[in-house]
Amino acid sequence: MASSSTPVHPARYLALFLVLLVGAYLLVFLTGDKRAEPKLGIDLQGGTRVTLTARTPDGSPPTRDALNQAQQIISARVNGLGVSGSEVIIDGQNLVITVPGNDSSEARNLGQTARLYIRPVIHAIPAQGAGPPGQAGPQGAPPGGAPGLPPGVVPGMPPGGPPGAVPPGAAGAPAEAPAPAPPAETAPAPQPRPFPQQPAPSPSPNPEPAPAPAPPASQAPPAPGNKNIPLATRIQDEKKLRQSSEQAIQILALQFQATRCGDDDVLAGNDDPNLPLVTCSQDGKEVYLLDKSIISGEGIANASSGLDQQRGEYVVDVEFKKDAAKTWADFTAANVGTQTAFVLDSKVVSAPQIQEAIPGGRTQITGKFTADSARELANVLKYGSLPLSFESSEAETVSATLGLSSLRAGLIAGAVGLALVLLYALLYYRVLGLLVALSLVASGAMVFAILVLLGRYINYTLDLAGIAGLIIGIGTTADSFVVFFERIKDEIREGRSFRSAVPRGWSRARKTILSGNAVTFLAAAVLYFLAIGQVKGFAFTLGLTTILDVVVVFLVTWPLLYIASKSPTMAKPSLNGLGAVQQIARERRAAAHAAGRG
Repeated sequence: MASSSTPVHPARYLALFLVLLVGAYLLVFLTGDKRAEPKLGIDLQGGTRVTLTARTPDGSPPTRDALNQAQQIISARVNGLGVSGSEVIIDGQNLVITVPGNDSSEARNLGQTARLYIRPVIHAIPAQGAGPPGQAGPQGAPPGGAPGLPPGVVPGMPPGGPPGAVPPGAAGAPAEAPAPAPPAETAPAPQPRPFPQQPAPSPSPNPEPAPAPAPPASQAPPAPGNKNIPLATRIQDEKKLRQSSEQAIQILALQFQATRCGDDDVLAGNDDPNLPLVTCSQDGKEVYLLDKSIISGEGIANASSGLDQQRGEYVVDVEFKKDAAKTWADFTAANVGTQTAFVLDSKVVSAPQIQEAIPGGRTQITGKFTADSARELANVLKYGSLPLSFESSEAETVSATLGLSSLRAGLIAGAVGLALVLLYALLYYRVLGLLVALSLVASGAMVFAILVLLGRYINYTLDLAGIAGLIIGIGTTADSFVVFFERIKDEIREGRSFRSAVPRGWSRARKTILSGNAVTFLAAAVLYFLAIGQVKGFAFTLGLTTILDVVVVFLVTWPLLYIASKSPTMAKPSLNGLGAVQQIARERRAAAHAAGRG
């Protein structure tokens, strides 16, 4: 800042702080829910608890290492969403997630397996009840269906489905789709072009129809929702039906899956990437037959979300690692005009058409995202897939562990501490103590606005440990005032007036203030990154108040004291409390003068 000989413009500093303060409160009252209330942590307002039960494809108990890895990934997802005060603990074969507030969807999404695969689209049909047939076709085909076929006809299948099958929705149709007999003759199903550089195979002019093998009885569509069968058996049955390489079974799986897109998917997160897959879109409106995966989520280096200004919708931007980037560039160059599906936990998130080769290792996932859903998807992709799939329980409300009485006790403790600091400042520094009060009020107002905005935009929650950090921050701010005022006293002892002592004392005090706050902030930062649980909340608020202490001292305290030093009224010892120090200065001058005369 300014030295004793540099012109000082205190009004500029005060105006800058006023602009920051007014801007913060405009955001508080004009954005979000417009409520000036910080989010409280689990210990003060309670929260929501969801139990995630681990499941493995073969039904074996999950290993401890897998559970520990899942706990670390979910904790990273929690931090990625900015949710503080959350807990992720291992309870036997379960993970228990507790988040502040009553939003259970956030806790459930944290347990998403997030196994992402990119698969070429072989064929797509509407799900039952999603719309009239003929709105989807094989990859690269126009929306009306496959070229040369009537709308809604699956290539390789006679119109109306296999012989003996009851059309969906017809009178007398059973509630569950039976396993129809396979067609006697089938035409080759459309397949994506071989990857990456081979030319597309040319079909023979007059292909001889070959009888399709009948699917084994064990591969008949299982009854959906039959939970009496062990989970491992149901997963294996789903794989036999929906991941078969046989064309006749793929046709059956497409028709059967079209009737149950609204049901829970037993296969979710357990599909084999090296086999084809029949699955639904996330909105349940389309059913896809997909080829084996070309890229997995392990090839993702980073993911972020944002608003696409051209489309006017939220998207997820994905950055691939080096090897996956080359694979993606080669694949898109060889398959322009075809569809490719992004499959998350065995559901198609989006299936865009490749318009051109996409080099550079970056691509975009589109879909009917909201700002929150896009952010959550980017978050789970960024931190990787879980080593286990989980089945979530019903969310339950957790009551506050400490309650509002503890909050009131903490606030009372803070008020008492603040009152004692102000009383000391008024008794020891007189009117200068009022400047301390003004500075603390300005600091408190800014801290409150920032806590509200942090809770609104990054889901930061204030717990009792955070309140303790705020209270200690009051002491840190008071330390800065004491250092500044004592430096002024040192200048007056050396014989300077109050007017000249203030700028010279500031030029010496600011270095000490910065050094002291730097040490405190460093301690808070180390504590934040190394600690776990509620200690992180304490470290966060301590670091926040330390930063604001520097801002307030530089933009409020120093300018106010500089203005006071120009006032003849404030120069009176009875007001500024510097009479004793000035008396010492006079005695030193008299002693020096007497020594000079002698």
